[in-house]
Amino acid sequence: MITGRYSRIRMPRIEIYTQPGCPYCVRALRLLEQKGTAFTEIRALHGTAERAEARERSGGRTTVPQIFIDGRHIGGCDDIMALDRAGKLDPLLHAA
Repeated sequence: MITGRYSRIRMPRIEIYTQPGCPYCVRALRLLEQKGTAFTEIRALHGTAERAEARERSGGRTTVPQIFIDGRHIGGCDDIMALDRAGKLDPLLHAA
């Protein structure tokens, strides 16, 4: 018989608005994949409701990717890369 305590580990909800062919989107997606984290990719082509949603949620930013962790706007590719270099991304991705 196996006994022990099991704790629920809550993984943060990660959403990334992207556009096909965008090298910054590919780079940000690759980083998230390398981190082994689950995320939702939202295709946000120019002129779509998804792109308008990304712009509204990000405070008016018109570029992709736009990345959100638990509803908090992280920014774009350069922003997530900077968080990773500073050692601040992993705690956001593995918040319990």
